[in-house]
Amino acid sequence: MLGRSSESGDLDVWFKRLIVSGGGGKMEGAGDVMTGWKDLPMELLLRVLSPVDDRTVIVASDVCTSWRDALRLGITSISLSWCKYNMNSLVKSLAPKFVKLQVLTLRQNYRPQLEDDAVETVARYCHDLRDLDLSKGLKLSDRSLYALADGCPHLTKLNISGCEAFSDYALVYLSSCCKNLKNLNLCGCSAAASDRALQAISFNCPKLQYLNLGWCEDISDEGVTNLAVGCPDLRALDLCGCVHITDKSVIAMANGCPHLRSLGLYYCQNITDRAMYSLANSRTRNDTRMWQNSSHDQEGLVNLNISQCTALTPPAVQAVCDSFPGLHTCPGRHSLIISGCLSLTSVHCACTFQTSRAGGATLAGDA
Repeated sequence: MLGRSSESGDLDVWFKRLIVSGGGGKMEGAGDVMTGWKDLPMELLLRVLSPVDDRTVIVASDVCTSWRDALRLGITSISLSWCKYNMNSLVKSLAPKFVKLQVLTLRQNYRPQLEDDAVETVARYCHDLRDLDLSKGLKLSDRSLYALADGCPHLTKLNISGCEAFSDYALVYLSSCCKNLKNLNLCGCSAAASDRALQAISFNCPKLQYLNLGWCEDISDEGVTNLAVGCPDLRALDLCGCVHITDKSVIAMANGCPHLRSLGLYYCQNITDRAMYSLANSRTRNDTRMWQNSSHDQEGLVNLNISQCTALTPPAVQAVCDSFPGLHTCPGRHSLIISGCLSLTSVHCACTFQTSRAGGATLAGDA
């Protein structure tokens, strides 16, 4: 392996000469000597491998020592979600090789394979990890979260959706160590996502922007109101299936999170018009606050799911739709989701009214 980094022009020269030589023979130029493919500079090797899939990169890491060392320091992102068999063994063998990983996707699309010892290996070697997907890890226990908390403190994005065995104790500990979290997916983690865990997250993770709590049925207003206080930068919150929350949670989010763009309330049947009017009125308050802060981020809600929220009435939901132009009911742009609410079929976004007025003007002109 060449001992020094190379300029882009040198890399082009090396690559052309290597292709012409067929990978054999001694080549001199640009101040270094190469005897074949094994002597490729790290920058050039990474350029050659950049278009290929992760399986090819893994194979390349076993070609020779110099390639393994180059990839060990140069590869920062790998996905193993394609792996149907032996993912656990593969992770344990790869983690010591790719120590500079920042993005690792271990979503198990086929069947549960990943176990705690593999995650512990990742935590032992990949200390620069920023983005980790462990979704559908049905075999994982608290051991994995404790290992990640100690070994990967720089995590900013973590997906553990569907990991049903995690407890709230482990999640509390994780939040105390990974304080830079911005994106956290806890969908289906009903044992881990408790009010106690949300209180810890709100205290330890003030940078949090995206949180999925879908189908975490034990969450109450207490946990959500803590989030609204401790995580004011929240942009997206999914509370779908959180059947115990009431208007109090929505009001807290409306008052405490001025940057909120997406809110999922599917099947939250305790939500009433009071929550909708609070959202609608928050637009005026937030616009004033952003004007004072010279912020241009004034889009407001652009996604709202209130499907199966059967207690809501058309005037309240229309008030929300009128307050946030980014919410749409028109075909192809549905971002205000009202499935299962037959009483809300009269609610329409501004586009619908504009289309109606334009159609009327056309007919009048033809007449």
